[in-house]
Amino acid sequence: MHINSFFLVLFIFQLWNRGQKKAKIPASRRLFLKTKMLEKAITMIDKEKKDRETERERILAERVPPLTLSGLSVQELQDLCKQLHQKIDGIDEERYDIEVKVAKNDKEIEGLSQKILDLKGKFKRPNLRRVRISADAMLGALLGSKHKGSMDLRANLKSVKKEEETKDKEVTDWRKNVEAMSGMEGRKKLFDAV
Repeated sequence: MHINSFFLVLFIFQLWNRGQKKAKIPASRRLFLKTKMLEKAITMIDKEKKDRETERERILAERVPPLTLSGLSVQELQDLCKQLHQKIDGIDEERYDIEVKVAKNDKEIEGLSQKILDLKGKFKRPNLRRVRISADAMLGALLGSKHKGSMDLRANLKSVKKEEETKDKEVTDWRKNVEAMSGMEGRKKLFDAV
C-alpha cells in the first residue's frame, strides 16, 4: 500500500466527524464505532509492517546471495573481498547520486513554491506588535548617541553667513570695472586677487 492505512482511517474518521452537526446516534454507539475503527487501523498498521519486512527480506535475498566461505583459499577470499568492496563502492556512488538529486529537487520545489506565492500575491508578513514610544525615544533609538533628547529641528539647520553677499554689492558701476580690467594690467590684477 502506498498510503499509510492508519492515516487513511484517521482521515475518514475526521470526514465523518465534520459531516455531523447533530449526534443522530447515541454517544455509546459513537464510542463503540471509534474503538472499532482504531482497532482496525492498528491491525492494518501491523499488517503493513509485516508486509514491508517480508518485502525487505525478499529483496535482500535476491540482491545479496548468502556467502559460502568454507573451503576457500586465501587468494579466493581476497578476490571475494575485492568484489564486495567494488559492490559497496558502486552502491555508495548510487546513494550519493540519489542524495544529490533529492537535494536538487527539494531546492527546485522550494523555488517553485516561492514563485507560486509571488504570483498569488500573498506574502507571509510577520506579526507586528504595537509599540508605544515617544518621538524623542524614537529619535534616540534611530540616531543613537547623536540625539540630544529634544525635538527642536531648527537647531540642527546650518546658518548662512551674510558677509559673502555684501562683497558682491560693493561694485556698483560695471563700466568703471571694465576700464580697470582692460589690458594686461587688469588681467594681472585678477590673478593677483585670486
